[in-house]
Amino acid sequence: MDIKQSKILILDYGSQYTQLIARRVRELDVYCEIYAWDADTQDIRDFDPQGIILSGGPESVHQQGAPTLNEVVLDLDVPVLGVCYGMQLLNVHFGGEVMSSDDKEFGYAQVQLTESSDLFKKVKHTELDVWMSHGDKVKQLAPVFTASAKTSSTPFAACHHNDKPIFCVQFHPEVEHTKDGRDILSQFVHDICGCERLWKTANIIDTHIENIREMVGSEKILLGLSGGVDSSVVAALMHKAIGDQLVCVFVDTGLLRYKEGDDVMAMMADKMDINVIRVNAQEQYYSALAGEADPEAKRKIIGELFVRIFEKEASKLDDVQWLAQGTIYPDVIESAGAKTGKAHVIKSHHNVGGLPEDLSLKLVEPLKDLFKDEVRQLGVQLGLAKELVYRHPFPGPGLGVRILGEIKAEYADILARADHIFIEELRRHDLYDKTSQAFAVFLPVKSVGVVGDARRYEYVIALRAVETIDFMTAQWARLPYEFIELVSRRIINEISQVSRVVYDVSSKPPATIEWE
Repeated sequence: MDIKQSKILILDYGSQYTQLIARRVRELDVYCEIYAWDADTQDIRDFDPQGIILSGGPESVHQQGAPTLNEVVLDLDVPVLGVCYGMQLLNVHFGGEVMSSDDKEFGYAQVQLTESSDLFKKVKHTELDVWMSHGDKVKQLAPVFTASAKTSSTPFAACHHNDKPIFCVQFHPEVEHTKDGRDILSQFVHDICGCERLWKTANIIDTHIENIREMVGSEKILLGLSGGVDSSVVAALMHKAIGDQLVCVFVDTGLLRYKEGDDVMAMMADKMDINVIRVNAQEQYYSALAGEADPEAKRKIIGELFVRIFEKEASKLDDVQWLAQGTIYPDVIESAGAKTGKAHVIKSHHNVGGLPEDLSLKLVEPLKDLFKDEVRQLGVQLGLAKELVYRHPFPGPGLGVRILGEIKAEYADILARADHIFIEELRRHDLYDKTSQAFAVFLPVKSVGVVGDARRYEYVIALRAVETIDFMTAQWARLPYEFIELVSRRIINEISQVSRVVYDVSSKPPATIEWE
């Protein structure tokens, strides 16, 4: 079965929601990829999509140098859906007119369906709650189009071509705020484009296992296991595909979560019987980081030391021909120069750092066509604990960016225990999955406290919890006061080196999620 045979191509015009469109299509069990709007024409032809979606974007179609429509989109003679900027672009192409609107729409809007359209066949009512994000709007509809929806300030909120399967919407069906968005996208993908529901977790696993076996044969694969979601899923998938041909190296930096080194070994080596070489490098890291307080320098030391340790362990292994990495699809999209999107280059400052290129190993990246939520689903089906694969994000340098200033073993121990208490209580009170990311931060300052009849002059722990959809912006989580008080009391009572706990109420922007 070729699970990528039935597929949609998304052309990215710079919208913040482009990846969300792709995730929604994947959730409909249909494979899709994102290409930049100016991707090579032959690449688009070679992809051979059953339908094309043109994303939104921040530009104005009438401005000089604005992104344009590649004629191949129409030459392929497949259904096309234009969203926001995509709608305006198609209208201009066919002779319509777009203008800057005095009544700009950003956020909630109500759309009224005015004409029958195949795109809205699954929608059971005539008024839709939608999400708008546009400053321009169609002033004059192209002659080949018929309007099918409007808002109080936008006469052309949706339209369709009179003779071809080309559809346009000014709103964003991919966001949660558009209540009928899933039905609209399903109608386009399944009914109009005729895509089959082949992109399912079980099919993905079977196909990837088959591809790995065909690619690798009887050769051995080396994987740098971090304990994070992506590398853990790679390990589970590779082990299922090739068994003992997989060798994992797990470097315990001393900057991991509370007792995470033991947890990784218990899950991977003991429960799943994966060949894992554990390197206890805590003292090496503390020694290398001694006296260094600059955040950027700390990250560089942590990354470079990991590479050196990994190289040393790899040199001890015989007959390894492949290197496995946990690259996922957003990494591919956001890579500099990739044909697959117009997003900014991925931030590298929270990543440990790439492995050395001179290892002379062939590269295998089994997750490179998957989004994070798909990786998590694979992990659960492969037998990994749900608590592991659905954990909050954890930065590559680990506690190294959550200990402000110099890193010491004492600080890492205090922070790991405080963080463990915070996460434990979040889970116990059913708050963990209601926050997007939560963690503790060690502040290298001392504050006076009173325990019993004695004064205590000890360190400060900050608690941080945020709610976000895309991690580009985030709101501080409004956790119950009683809960914060409970966590604070536990940390101070159970960790004698802490005398005060504070709660971070900064949102992003202006603050970042991590403190360093």
